[in-house]
Amino acid sequence: MEQQLSEALRAEELKYLSVTKEQQQQLVVLLEQLHKWNNAYNLTSVRNPEDMLVRHILDSIAVSPHLHGDKVIDVGTGPGLPGLPLAILNPEKEFVLLDSLGKRISFIRQVVHLLKLNNVTAVQSRVEDYAFEGGFDSIVSRAFASLADMLGWCHHLLSDKGVFVALKGQLDEAEFEQVKAPFKVRETYPIAVPQLDAARHVVVISPANSE
Repeated sequence: MEQQLSEALRAEELKYLSVTKEQQQQLVVLLEQLHKWNNAYNLTSVRNPEDMLVRHILDSIAVSPHLHGDKVIDVGTGPGLPGLPLAILNPEKEFVLLDSLGKRISFIRQVVHLLKLNNVTAVQSRVEDYAFEGGFDSIVSRAFASLADMLGWCHHLLSDKGVFVALKGQLDEAEFEQVKAPFKVRETYPIAVPQLDAARHVVVISPANSE
């Protein structure tokens, strides 16, 4: 896996990322742990490690340039995706990985302990029941919900200058039309992931009155 990851990071699609050797090794360990735990706990429907590399690791780290600020929450993180790969690439940022299922949080805590990630806090909670003083600069979601549901369930977690960073496949104009005041779709960015033959986009949403 180390060689496949190294080759993918040199690909045209991801050359903009700066990933150290140590971070590459951490990503490989994360992948190995995900594959190992998945056999027992069914954390993801993706079974093959090569597919996990593309669809979970590369797909996650491609979002890194679109994070805002220093405090990030990954809502509905599942087995820590995209939160764990993003935390490995951004040790200067603080991450909260939130999910309601205990087996997923147990997996995340094991990886955090194994990799000594001191910038990750795993929280088992429903998003509407969770509170964080001061809010988050980036609220990230990957296949978590529709944009309207994400805003409805997570708006109380946004800091004064925070943004929502939603990971989507094909863009859906009908879904965009459901984004109502006080929020506004600010930007959409296409993302290219090596070896992934599927559309990927980042949708950035912020309060309509923010700069």
